[in-house]
Amino acid sequence: VQLMESGGGSAQVGGSLRLSCAASGDTVNNYFMAWIRQAPGQEREAVATFHRDGNTTYSDSVKGRFTISKDIAKNTLHLQMNNLKPEDTAMYTCGAKRFNWYPAYDNWGQGIQVTVSS
Repeated sequence: VQLMESGGGSAQVGGSLRLSCAASGDTVNNYFMAWIRQAPGQEREAVATFHRDGNTTYSDSVKGRFTISKDIAKNTLHLQMNNLKPEDTAMYTCGAKRFNWYPAYDNWGQGIQVTVSS
């Protein structure tokens, strides 16, 4: 599966952005998918995951502010980010893997920058 992100950019503290990850070559329903972010000097962090059974999980840092969803008709994964904070500034990438037990995501988008300023 090939993945391509869109929708990043700049926002002010308290604002919102919506990221999209368009998939091609296969259907998103065949994959365990996630949004992963990495800020300079920081470790990579999976902030939101969409399990193949439809369950979603979030990191504590974004819980209650971010929502991950799928649009099956458009074969796209979304991340709605509300009440943005400066610490949300990072490169966001969508990842996909066939099964949860895979040690790592083996399909990646190119990444998209999100910058939050006051």
